[in-house]
Amino acid sequence: MDTFALIVTIGVALGFTYTNGFHDSANAIATSVSTRALTPRAALAMAAVMNLAGAFLGSGVAKTVSKGLIETPHGDRGMWILFAALVGAIVWNLITWYFGLPSSSSHALFGGMVGAALAGGIGVIWHGVLEKVVIPMFLSPLVGLIVGYLVMVAIMWIFRRSNPHKAKRGFRIAQTVSAAGMALGHGLQDAQKTMGIVVMALVIADVEKAGDPIPVWVKIACAVMLSLGTYAGGWRIMRTLGRKIIELDPPQGFAAETTGASIMYTASYLYQAPISTTHVITSAIMGVGATKRVNAVRWGVAKNIILGWFITMPAAAVVAAVSFWLVDLAVA
Repeated sequence: MDTFALIVTIGVALGFTYTNGFHDSANAIATSVSTRALTPRAALAMAAVMNLAGAFLGSGVAKTVSKGLIETPHGDRGMWILFAALVGAIVWNLITWYFGLPSSSSHALFGGMVGAALAGGIGVIWHGVLEKVVIPMFLSPLVGLIVGYLVMVAIMWIFRRSNPHKAKRGFRIAQTVSAAGMALGHGLQDAQKTMGIVVMALVIADVEKAGDPIPVWVKIACAVMLSLGTYAGGWRIMRTLGRKIIELDPPQGFAAETTGASIMYTASYLYQAPISTTHVITSAIMGVGATKRVNAVRWGVAKNIILGWFITMPAAAVVAAVSFWLVDLAVA
């Protein structure tokens, strides 16, 4: 039973990573596709490769997920808690993908972990959830909004005497680099979140000891599934990010992607905080767009997106709790 539970949980974790990939592929490439800097397929291929590379650049976020949010559960019951957490995250990912809402896969996972832990009677490390999830959840979009605005103002000032046509062509080329940086940051952040869950499953099954390095096969499996999901694409969400919030031009796209990537690297390396790539790029797009004029941003669409952010963690927590109770009934 232990081996079966472990295999099922790891399988579902990799399934979550795949949904994370196609749900969040829009984060990395929507701006480049909407400004026609890259074709959709070329952008997806580039994002998939950079996601794969990003997954191997660190392990701080994985450690936060595996040790800092809930107490490590034990035995079969502990494995089903992880299973239920992943189901909660996957279900919420699919719902928001269907409606084209760029919600956070990361916060769906964290909500699922908290909901399943509470349902299963496992302790939640509330100060860890507050410091590593809740505070960054509010802070990173605010930073994205402000930095995106300032970066765009700087670009407008630096290139104020440039030929607009030449400048746009230059920024279209530069966007291939900024989009790659965004995709690398996405791999750095999001592949590690699933690595943290798989490591927890291996510790529960006594295959690994707490504190052991992340096995190479776990890194490869999570990275490959995230890349495959990314290449599958999330066209519904891409339309929301690329067109519905604001019509972006290449300098704006470059500013938004550069802002998003910088914030993700800072959060990963300095704070080991698992932040949402969705929150960061969406708020950066809003900040960049506001430099045109405040009403250039379609704030009605933005309001719906922000509402989705607020309900993601509780909604995934509820689905995860219900999933745990159903599994508990089935295996009891």
